Amino acid sequence: MKMKNLKLNISRVLVAILVLTSFVACDEVGDNDPGGTSVKALAGDWFITISNSSGVAISEHDLFSTYNTAANDGGLWLDDHEAVAEFKVKVMTKADGTFSASASANEYNSRTVNITEGKVEKKAATSLGGHKVDKITFKAEFSDEPGVIYSYEGHKRTGFAEDEY
Repeated sequence: MKMKNLKLNISRVLVAILVLTSFVACDEVGDNDPGGTSVKALAGDWFITISNSSGVAISEHDLFSTYNTAANDGGLWLDDHEAVAEFKVKVMTKADGTFSASASANEYNSRTVNITEGKVEKKAATSLGGHKVDKITFKAEFSDEPGVIYSYEGHKRTGFAEDEY
């Protein structure tokens, strides 16, 4: 009889521990929202057309990326993935969606880059599939071509198949 009571008591204790741990495991602790970065509204992938100083397109629909810097201080990376101009430079942003950089170091080569008139406009462009998306524009001048200004203009990538080039 004692053995039966001992087994019953051990079973009750184990069930009580199981029930208590299940309640504790479901307890939410603190704020689980990680938030966002200081440039999250400007970050993304873009289809960019690059024009020379005469306004002639020299490259169309190149995939381009913008993303936050590790410092999360309003800095934004502009990255062409070594495609056309081979540049990845850091620009500083403002709350109104504008950005610029002066003689910014290039992560892909020794050229520096000046970025002027940078701007992201909300829902100011139309994707290939007809969706209203953000528009990005900026001008770039490279240290090995002083005085030559290239214009970059594009729209945000949606990820929808009908918007891909």
